[in-house]
Amino acid sequence: MRTPINWLLSAALGATVMYYLDPARGRQRRALVRNQLVHASHKATHDARVAGRDTVNRLRGVAATVRAALDDEQPDDAVLTDRVRACLGRVVTHPSSIHVTSTDGVVTLSGPVLTEEVSGLVDTVLAVRGVKEVRNELEIHDEPGRVPGLQGTPEKRTGRRSAFRNSNWPPALRFLGSIGGTLATMYALKQRHPGGLLLGAGGMLLAARAASNQELGTLFGVGAPRGVVEVRKSIRINAPIESVFELWEDFESFPQFMTHVHRVRRIDTGGNHERWRWTVSGPAGTELDFDSVITAREENRMLAWRTEKGALVQHAGRVDFHENADGSTTVEVKLSYNPVVGAIGHTIARAFGTDPKRLMDDDLMRMKAFVETGRPPRDAARNGGSAAWQY
Repeated sequence: MRTPINWLLSAALGATVMYYLDPARGRQRRALVRNQLVHASHKATHDARVAGRDTVNRLRGVAATVRAALDDEQPDDAVLTDRVRACLGRVVTHPSSIHVTSTDGVVTLSGPVLTEEVSGLVDTVLAVRGVKEVRNELEIHDEPGRVPGLQGTPEKRTGRRSAFRNSNWPPALRFLGSIGGTLATMYALKQRHPGGLLLGAGGMLLAARAASNQELGTLFGVGAPRGVVEVRKSIRINAPIESVFELWEDFESFPQFMTHVHRVRRIDTGGNHERWRWTVSGPAGTELDFDSVITAREENRMLAWRTEKGALVQHAGRVDFHENADGSTTVEVKLSYNPVVGAIGHTIARAFGTDPKRLMDDDLMRMKAFVETGRPPRDAARNGGSAAWQY
């Protein structure tokens, strides 16, 4: 008897086949997949070359460190000072306020520093190769107060940490993580015990983390901040800036020339911000509703918006309008959004051609054609809903 999981997998496979073999748009969808595979192949080749160079450079660094450890020669004062200064930024919040001098391996530290940072600073400097002694002449302060060298709110220092704990992994580590995660997953698939399942899950997570170079929370949309995925697009429209801006801020007219925007209506005009309710295309022919609010507006220059709380796909955007010398208008769109299941959801949406960048590219081209010709596209969501628009 087939299990529910087998039924779900069969249904998903059938839906995918129907999606890509659709008589009307199947050919375009298959071409999109081919293009994405070619792009992925080129990117993988480039990443492999970068990882190779990074690995070679790191091996050279390890070799240099080993040679230096075997060499008892004391570095000169200038070299030692540079070594100490290079490590200050990891342990103090105001490294530029620390003055470093070196004489025959004796390092003198002076300048203002916070009390909580003194111990870590001294220990870090003592660990620098070539340092024999540390003379503490620091000006210690419990609070920044009005001390000029301790003003500002720089990022919190985390000290020396493993590369695995950084949000941005180096190329060599990403390469090793991808290979290691893939091998662990392949090995786990041959196992029949719970330990194999755990190993496979860990391998897949490691490979996904290394390949995407994104933290797991961002990958799966767990506790991720606004703007997991950013999209930028620029397009030139042969029309005066006043006309383009007028059309863009008239959201209710979007279904006349956009395919993926079905309905837009104003729901609140009170207060300082206008609110609109949008109905747009969703996956597998569904429709999604969300409310947005205009957060900034400058006549013929800029529009900015964000979604209200509760929207399935949280996003924010900004459109800038630039007048060209020949009378045309350049429109720059910046969009940041949080996919339903993080970056993985964005990758899946890209495979089916329903990610925001793809949809935005399509609808911006329709807007350009609509403005320049005055005729609504045949595949607009509300074709024929009003008379042709002219500038």
